[in-house]
Amino acid sequence: MQTKTQWLENFRCYAEKMERSLFTSQKSKKDKTSEINKLIKSYSDEKILLVQKQAISEKWDNERLLNEILKITYVSYVVMLECRNKLRAYEYMDFSRRIGEFWEPFCKLAFKYPLKKLQIIEPRNFEQVKQNIKRNATEYIDSLELSYEIKEELKKLYAIPWTLVNSGGIDLALDLHFKQGGICYNCDFKSGFHSNEKGNTNRLLLVASIYKYLGEKTLLFVREENNNNYFQTLKNSNYWEVYCAADCYSAIKSFTGFDIRAWLNNNVNWEQDISQELKTHLQANGLLKYLTW
Repeated sequence: MQTKTQWLENFRCYAEKMERSLFTSQKSKKDKTSEINKLIKSYSDEKILLVQKQAISEKWDNERLLNEILKITYVSYVVMLECRNKLRAYEYMDFSRRIGEFWEPFCKLAFKYPLKKLQIIEPRNFEQVKQNIKRNATEYIDSLELSYEIKEELKKLYAIPWTLVNSGGIDLALDLHFKQGGICYNCDFKSGFHSNEKGNTNRLLLVASIYKYLGEKTLLFVREENNNNYFQTLKNSNYWEVYCAADCYSAIKSFTGFDIRAWLNNNVNWEQDISQELKTHLQANGLLKYLTW
C-alpha cells in the first residue's frame, strides 16, 4: 500500500507526461479537458485493478481494500482538478458542479466494497413492471362474476391511462440499487438542490411511487444541507427516505458498515492536497469554499 502523498506523486507524474502532448495539440480546450479527465480516470482504474489483485493475493479484508481504493480515487480527483485548471481556468459554476460530480461515485465505493452484507442489483425494467401490473389487473377482472361484455369494457377503460404512459418511457434506473436483509433499496445521490429541479423532482416522485407499489424502498442521499422547495417536496412525501449532510454519512455507515465521514476527516484535506497553483486561483476567485464534502 502507498500513502496519499506517494499516490499524489504517482498521479502527478503521469499527468505531467500526458499534459505535454495535450498542450501542443490543436484540439480545443474543452476537448483537451475531456481527454485528460479520461486518461486520469483510466489510469486510476488501472491502479485500482492492481490493488484488487494484490488484495486477493494477500487476502485483505474489504476495509483495507476500500481504504486504498478511496485513497486512489480521491487523489485522482485532486489531479483532475489541477489539470483542468491548467488547461482551462475554473469559474464558479464549473467548479462547484465538478466537486458535486465527484461526490456520488466516491460514496458509492462504500456500497461496492461493503463491510456489511449487501448485494448490488440491477434496476427494475419499467416495461416488465408495466406488463406485470396489466396482467394482474386483467386476471382480477376475469375473476369477477360479470358478463363477458362488462369485463371487456373494464379492460378497455383500464388500458386508457397506459396509452398515456406509453407516449413517454419511464426510466426506473437511479444512481444505486442494492438488496440487504431481503429488502430492495433504490438510491439517488444529489450534491444539492437548485431552482431548476422541478422536472427532476417530478420524475423522482413518479419513480419512487412505482418502487413503493412494488414493496421496495427509495433513499435520497444529499451532500449539502438544503431547504430548497423541491428538496422539501421529496422529504415530505411518503415515497423517499431522505438523508442530508451528516445524516447522509450516518445512513451510508448504517447500510455499509463503513464510516465514510470519519475516513474523509482523517484523509481528505483539499486545501492542503491541491497544488499551490490551483489553490492560488481558487483563493483569488472565491472558490475555496466549495472544496468541502
